[in-house]
Amino acid sequence: MYRIRLHLLLVASLLLPTACADSQSVEPQPVSLPDVPHRVTWDGAVGPQADGPGAGTHIVFLSGDHEYRSEEILPAMARLMAWHHGFTTTTLFTLNEEGFIEPGSSNMRGLEVLKEADLVVMGLRFQDFPEEEMQHFVDYLDRGGPVLGIRTSTHAFAGIEGRFERFNWNYESEEYMLGFGRQVLGETWAGHYGTNHQQSSVLVMEEGAEGHPIMTGLEGFDAAGLPGERPFAHAVSGGYWADPLPPYDVLARGVVLTGMEPDAAPDPEKERAPVAWTRTHTGKDGTMGRVFTTTHGASEDFLNEGFRRMMINAAFWAAGLEEAITPDLSIDFVGPYHPARYAFDGFRIGVRPSDMAGWDTPIMDPSKPTTAPDSEN
Repeated sequence: MYRIRLHLLLVASLLLPTACADSQSVEPQPVSLPDVPHRVTWDGAVGPQADGPGAGTHIVFLSGDHEYRSEEILPAMARLMAWHHGFTTTTLFTLNEEGFIEPGSSNMRGLEVLKEADLVVMGLRFQDFPEEEMQHFVDYLDRGGPVLGIRTSTHAFAGIEGRFERFNWNYESEEYMLGFGRQVLGETWAGHYGTNHQQSSVLVMEEGAEGHPIMTGLEGFDAAGLPGERPFAHAVSGGYWADPLPPYDVLARGVVLTGMEPDAAPDPEKERAPVAWTRTHTGKDGTMGRVFTTTHGASEDFLNEGFRRMMINAAFWAAGLEEAITPDLSIDFVGPYHPARYAFDGFRIGVRPSDMAGWDTPIMDPSKPTTAPDSEN
């Protein structure tokens, strides 16, 4: 019934659902989703895999970081998951007052869609959402909803005052030390460990992780700087340091390189820090929610097939669909994907979420200018 309802509401596969201020901690369920400009939905029921493994599963993507172009990687992933695998996916963006995407603005509305979410994929940084919107996010966590966090989501929230202050990345209390990032994803902002645009990383599978579903189909490649080893992915975003909160399981460690090519020599001064791990968080009623975290995840990283496959596999696993993961699970892009070079204020100007609706619209339009980068951090 839920899929039929969505199918009727979507026009050209676009559903732009509104916020309601009232929410309670409940199981996933259909809700009324009138239009809000912050949201765009791709409905797998109208794609070629309507009966795919994701049928009946709704993934909500939250885009709102300042630098690593989550407004590009997340809708590209959402559309891929819907078209190839039958998921319903909704992506929310932070906007400016004119309704154009403004990464990191904290102006996000429409989070009541989390009432029916089966998985949240997030790319946030230093957000201070309105309290009524934050309530929907907290309710989702309280029911033990699974979470997939990329890059700056370890420090997703900052500057929150009042009853949700504990979610701030630097919150100091034994009750919820270092906020959402540390307590749910496993780490907060712990510092750069590789210089952006000068040092990339290759991802090496952790010993013993080969049998984990998320590692399925990840093929190693020869890297000149790592004789005898076969990393499975190359990430152009600079490395982060991480020492996750136990208990957790490391799936991959990052080898920080001295250059931007995958065959560059490793930096001899850098240890191999965890860059991808799993853990769980606990809802109010004791329900355990699966968590996958990676400290990489710039939009340019998604161009790498190994990294992209890890992300798609992680979404399946977090949603409890690991049995559907196969080595040849489709990870092909759907429609044009033109990620801008990641940088602070390096986002494309004049783009609305609705500009990416449908299956063949560009993410994003390469003719749109970008703001001038002012930092490499």
